[in-house]
Amino acid sequence: MAVRVKICGITRLQDLHAACKAGADALGFVFYEKSPRHLTIAAAAALVRELPPFVQTVGLFVDAEPAFIESVLQAVPLDLLQFHGDETPADCARFGRPYIKAVRVNRDTDLLKYAADFDTARGLLLDAYVPGVPGGTGECFDWSLIPSNLPKPVILSGGLTPDNVADAVQQVRPWAVDVSSGVEVTKGIKDAQKVAQFIAKAKEAS
Repeated sequence: MAVRVKICGITRLQDLHAACKAGADALGFVFYEKSPRHLTIAAAAALVRELPPFVQTVGLFVDAEPAFIESVLQAVPLDLLQFHGDETPADCARFGRPYIKAVRVNRDTDLLKYAADFDTARGLLLDAYVPGVPGGTGECFDWSLIPSNLPKPVILSGGLTPDNVADAVQQVRPWAVDVSSGVEVTKGIKDAQKVAQFIAKAKEAS
């Protein structure tokens, strides 16, 4: 089974085109004002209009007000919601949209409990735990902390780059991998060559 690849934190049209040309399965758009990859609703809508068919759109939120999420959904045709904060299962499910829940992993994280609590999630996105930062840190975590019997599809994130993504895919065998900072020139600006290398190495490894 070929691993799926999501390129997150798209902010520019040229980066969108480069990721799609390289074979990205999904693109992530960040609706979190504290992120350097944050987009306005209008900017995200303009980018999504340029997507070719069969590339999934993912909206990333961090403890956002429901009214704000509804306003995004009215303007931006998102296929999947990604929740990166302290949202409850009810918070995530209330929009009637498919969603994934991000979990910041350390040695105290009970991933089996997360999978049980968020039983309506399509999958769990596993990221590194860095105090006070909800994601996009560029830090790896110990992949051996992922239970082999986790009953939800795993989207592996956190510190992935073109140099380590093949090892990550071979060791973890995730449903998908998710990258943002690992393929950037600077925060929010993607490197087309790194994006292409990342996708190619991930797909080859699976």
